[in-house]
Amino acid sequence: MVQEKLKNITYKEETEEDMILNLSLRPMRLEDFVGHKEIVKNIQISILAAKQRKEPLEHILLSGPPGLGKTSLAHIIAHEMGTRITSTSGPAIERAGDLIGILTNLEKGDILFIDEIHRLPKIVEEFLYPAMESFQIDFVIDKGPYAKTIKFNLKPFTLVGATTRTGLLSAPLRGRFGIFYHLDFYSIEELAQIIKNSSCILGIKIEESAAVEIAKRSRGTPRIANRLLRRIRDYAQVAKLKRIDKETAIQALESLGIDKAGFDEIDRKVLRTIIFNYGGGPVGIESLAASLNEEADTIIDMIEPYLLKAGYLKRTSRGRVATKLAFQHFGLSYPKEDQVKLF
Repeated sequence: MVQEKLKNITYKEETEEDMILNLSLRPMRLEDFVGHKEIVKNIQISILAAKQRKEPLEHILLSGPPGLGKTSLAHIIAHEMGTRITSTSGPAIERAGDLIGILTNLEKGDILFIDEIHRLPKIVEEFLYPAMESFQIDFVIDKGPYAKTIKFNLKPFTLVGATTRTGLLSAPLRGRFGIFYHLDFYSIEELAQIIKNSSCILGIKIEESAAVEIAKRSRGTPRIANRLLRRIRDYAQVAKLKRIDKETAIQALESLGIDKAGFDEIDRKVLRTIIFNYGGGPVGIESLAASLNEEADTIIDMIEPYLLKAGYLKRTSRGRVATKLAFQHFGLSYPKEDQVKLF
C-alpha cells in the first residue's frame, strides 16, 4: 500500500533550506553530543580549566572523515565558552590580507574555526604562526630599501582547525596546536540515538527498529544519518504516515538507491570498477579516478574512508584492492589470490 502511494515520488538534491535544517539539528551543548565520550570528557575539562583561569582555550585541531561532528564541536566549544565563533575554510582565504582582516576583528576569547585547514595557501599559513604563538601578526609595508615590518597585536583567541587529511598539514602548523582530537566513525547504536534525537526536533515519530535500520545504512556518519532521515520523513509525509516504521524506512532507502551496506551508486561503481575492470586490484588512485571520471581527491576524501574502515577496500603500496567482503557484496565468489594477483 505504501509503495503504491509513493511510486510516483521523485527526489531532488539538497536545497538551501535542507542545509539550514541540517545546522538546526546540530547539538549546542556537550552533554547533548552523542558519541566520542572520551573526547567530550577531555573538552569539558579543558573548558572548565580555561574558564577558571579566565583564559582562552588552547588551539584545537580536529581531524577525521567528513560529517563526523568537527564543525558541531567547534560551535559547541564556542557556546560552552560563551564566546563568538567566526567560521571560514582554507580555500576561502586566498590572500594574507583576508586572514589579517579576520584576525583583527576577533575579540578576546573568540573562536576562529577554519575548516579544511590543510588547504590554506602556504603564504597565508605563515601569517598564522605568530598569530597562534604570540597573538601578533607581522606584515611588510613598502618594498626594497624602504620596506618595514610592522607588528600588530591581536586579542587572545582560540583557533579550531578541522581537517580530513592530517597528513597534508605542515609540521610547523600542526605543532602549534595544543589539543589534538581524531574523530572516528560512529557505532550503529550511537547513530540510532542521533536519529531518534533528530526525529524529535523534526517532529516525526520513529520506531526503534526503523532508527536502527537507517543507522545501519548511514556509513557510520551522523551527517548522512540526518540526511537520510529527512528524505524518509518526506517519504512518510507524502504517504500520510504518522510514524516511520522499519518497512517504510527500507522502502524509502531502497528508492534512494541506498543498499544494506549503506552504499550509494558511486560506492558500488568504485567497487565494481576495481573488481571487473582491474580484476580486484591493485589499481592506482589516478587510474581509478580516470576510469570513474571523478577527481582523485573526491575518492580519497569522500568515498574511500568508509570502504576502508568497513573492510571492503584495502590500500596497499601498489594501489587499491577489493577485499573478499566486496566480492561477497555483489554475490561473487572470491578468486584465489594467485589468479588475480591481489597482492
